[in-house]
Amino acid sequence: MKQYILLQNLHFHAYHGVAPQEQLVGNDFTINLRLGTDFSQAMESDNVNDTVSYADIFTAVREEMNIPSKLLEHVAGRIIHRLYHDFPTIQEIDLILLKRNPPMNADIDAAGVELHTTRTNTFVQK
Repeated sequence: MKQYILLQNLHFHAYHGVAPQEQLVGNDFTINLRLGTDFSQAMESDNVNDTVSYADIFTAVREEMNIPSKLLEHVAGRIIHRLYHDFPTIQEIDLILLKRNPPMNADIDAAGVELHTTRTNTFVQK
């Protein structure tokens, strides 16, 4: 049985972007996460220690979003690595990171990146 922890539409104001204006005033971002982990024990025990706490996930993501980067690809990579490092029971991560209303002179709601990773095939951060 596949089991996932979901965090949908996390909203952040952060300072990611190539343009100097983005680094100065920031922008709004949305993150969606699907975390593959075995929480079958928690289904029986009703104990948060037998699962991955979504509150702890949110805290880790928020801390990574608070570190300015030029590229969303870099932010997404940091989040993936942080989650695998901090939560050893997570085996898969699907992440969507969107910059809302990006400054690119286009009528667009958001632009961003999407990653689908497993613990065994994730890249090594330098």
